[in-house]
Amino acid sequence: MNTIIRQVSTAVLLSLIISITIAGITLSMFLGRDWSDILGYKIGEVPFLLVILIVPVIAGMIGGLVTGVYWKQRLQRTERQMQAIIKDQNLTIDNETYKELDTIEKLMVQIQEKIRLQTEHAQRLATERATEREKSLQEIVVQERNRLARELHDSVSQQLFAASMMMSAINEAQPPEDPQVKQQLQMVEKMINQSQLEMRALLLHLRPVALKGKSLQDGAKELLVELTQKVPMKVDWKIEDFTVDKGIEDQLFRILQEAVSNTLRHAKATSLHVMLIERDEKVILRIADNGIGFNMDKVKTSSYGMQNMRERAYEVGGVFKVVSLPNEGTQLEVKVPNLRGMGGEKDD
Repeated sequence: MNTIIRQVSTAVLLSLIISITIAGITLSMFLGRDWSDILGYKIGEVPFLLVILIVPVIAGMIGGLVTGVYWKQRLQRTERQMQAIIKDQNLTIDNETYKELDTIEKLMVQIQEKIRLQTEHAQRLATERATEREKSLQEIVVQERNRLARELHDSVSQQLFAASMMMSAINEAQPPEDPQVKQQLQMVEKMINQSQLEMRALLLHLRPVALKGKSLQDGAKELLVELTQKVPMKVDWKIEDFTVDKGIEDQLFRILQEAVSNTLRHAKATSLHVMLIERDEKVILRIADNGIGFNMDKVKTSSYGMQNMRERAYEVGGVFKVVSLPNEGTQLEVKVPNLRGMGGEKDD
C-alpha cells in the first residue's frame, strides 16, 4: 500500500474511533434524560453530534496526509541512496534535513565502504592470479600456439584465399548459363569468404596469447592494427593513457579479444569502433560495430562468449553491459573501478 494512503487511513481510523468514543461519552451523560437537548444542539447550522464525528475525521485526514508526505520523502531519499550504492556512485549525506535517517545513512556508508573493500580485494586477487599465470606460463605452450598460428596462416588461410580468388574469377569471367548452378557457385564463394573471416578470428585468438610485459593500451593498439591489415573492415579507436593494475589489464584485454572475434565471426560488420578511456575513476572499454545485431533475449542464456566476457568483468568488480538490435549493430561496454585512482593500494 502507498505510504500516504496508509498514513491517511490509519489517521482517519484513529480519529473515527476517538469521535465515536467522545460521542458515546457525551450520550452516556444524558442517560435517563431527554436526549432532545443534545440532539437538537447545533454549532452554527451543524448538529453537535455530527460535528464531533466529522471534525476529528477531517483533522485525521489532514494529519495523515501531512505525515504520509513527510515519510514518503524520507523513504524516497533512502531509495535514492540505495540506488546510488547499486550504481557505485558516491553517497550524499544531509544530516541537517533528514536527522531521522542519520543512523540508516551511516549504515549505508558502511555498506558502500564494505563493497569497495571487497572490490579492492577481488581486484588484488585477480592481479595476483594474473601475475602467477604469467610467471607459470611455460614457454613451450607459447611456442606451440605460435607454431599452430603460423601453420594455419601459411597453409589453410592461404588455400582459402586462393579458393576465394578462383571462385571470384569463375563467377566474374565465366559465369555458367544455368541460373541454379550460378547461384550455387555464388553461395560457395560466400562460404569461402566466411571461412576466411573465421580463420582470421581464430588467428587473432591464437596471437597474441597475452600482454606479456606490454601495457593494456599497447596490446589493444597492436591487436587493432593487425585487424586493419587482415580484415576488410573500417577500424578506428580512441585509446587514452592511464595506469591500472595488471589483473584488470589482463581481463580487459581478453574481453577485447573475445569481442573482436565475435564481431568477425557473427556480426557481418563493415566498421568497428573501440574506445578505452578512464573517467571518474572508472576504466571504460566500449566496442561498437554496425553489424546485423541479434535478439538479446535469445542470446543472454545461450552465448558462451557473452557469458565468458561478463564473468571476466565481474571478476575485477566491473559492470558488463551489451546493447544490440537486429540490423542495428551491437555495442558492448565494460566499466571497472580503478582503485589506484581512489587511493587504493598499488601492487609493486
